[in-house]
Amino acid sequence: MRMTLKMLTLSLVSASSLFMTHAFAASDKIEVTQQQVSKEELAAIYVLSDICPSLIKTDAAFNKGFDHLLKDYMPNDKDPKATLKSLTKQKDFQRALKEAKSDAKKAGDAENTAICNDISHYQS
Repeated sequence: MRMTLKMLTLSLVSASSLFMTHAFAASDKIEVTQQQVSKEELAAIYVLSDICPSLIKTDAAFNKGFDHLLKDYMPNDKDPKATLKSLTKQKDFQRALKEAKSDAKKAGDAENTAICNDISHYQS
């Protein structure tokens, strides 16, 4: 399924529940699973990190929201920003990155600005 920036906005709204650990009870056993994050989602986040500074004032609120967003998407990573940046250099990530850039271009400045503003208010 193709990841669009609009879908990322929807996930921002429900991200707190999206990345929480889910438990499924079956008699006395509890199985714990964690949401998997796709390359397309990470590529969209990376593209937002590129385009938001030119669309909105990226201040402390944006940086804090972006850090929370990265931590939710990459909870086990010590330095999600560095990891995300290193992903962009991997050949198997290039297709997702190209698609995310295309989606951002199709979305236009108004929709992208709204998403960037959502990130500024994002909290885990």
